[in-house]
Amino acid sequence: MAWARAAAVAALVALVAGCGSAHERPPTSRMVERALAARLEREGLSLRWVACVDSGRRRGGDPVFRCNVNFGEPHFEPYCAVLRGTVLTTQVEDPTLRCHRIRGGS
Repeated sequence: MAWARAAAVAALVALVAGCGSAHERPPTSRMVERALAARLEREGLSLRWVACVDSGRRRGGDPVFRCNVNFGEPHFEPYCAVLRGTVLTTQVEDPTLRCHRIRGGS
């Protein structure tokens, strides 16, 4: 019966880990950068870095991030991304997802 107890404990741990919403811990720019970089690398693309900032916009309550991806000088590509839990959505999957350019400086 030790296996039954172990199975019950494992089920309880899985249930607790799955509880709550993706909004308990809002995504950070670093989380979005890692998710986007991992996806692009899985697709076989070579990149140097990814930099994301919160655009200040929301999509269904989730923050929309504007990201720049450096594929090698001078090839930079903008991405608009939403990270909901572990699911990353960009304008590639959802063409209605739009970001506006964020200007720095004064």
